[in-house]
Amino acid sequence: MDDKKYNELLEELYKKVNQVKTTGRFEIPKVTGHIEGNKTIVDNFQDICNILRRKPEHLAKFLSRELATQSIINKGRIILNRKLPSGKINEKIQTYADEFVICKECKKPDTELIKEGKYTYLHCLACGAKHPVRSKIQ
Repeated sequence: MDDKKYNELLEELYKKVNQVKTTGRFEIPKVTGHIEGNKTIVDNFQDICNILRRKPEHLAKFLSRELATQSIINKGRIILNRKLPSGKINEKIQTYADEFVICKECKKPDTELIKEGKYTYLHCLACGAKHPVRSKIQ
């Protein structure tokens, strides 16, 4: 096959394939909320869960354990039964993302949690890697 024919076929193939556009860097939004009495309310909790592509219950359970407090999910926000600085909550959400969202091989957030038997794995949809994660919050 000559180079001209090869290039024509390659161009034809590129027209048929859906090209994936990168959206830039993966960023977790910082928490926005306020303190009411003894409680900390995070107003953009549902937005954070949507960006991480994880169930709100899973993230809430993780935050409850890591911050040693009870939590309630209510209308897209989380109520933590303790006064907490936003920096501490952001730090714990980043820890959650590092463990349960970001692939350990390619560092992309395109992952899903898969439960096989009594073990939970982080499966990367980008590179296909599969790593076990701690399942005590499942």
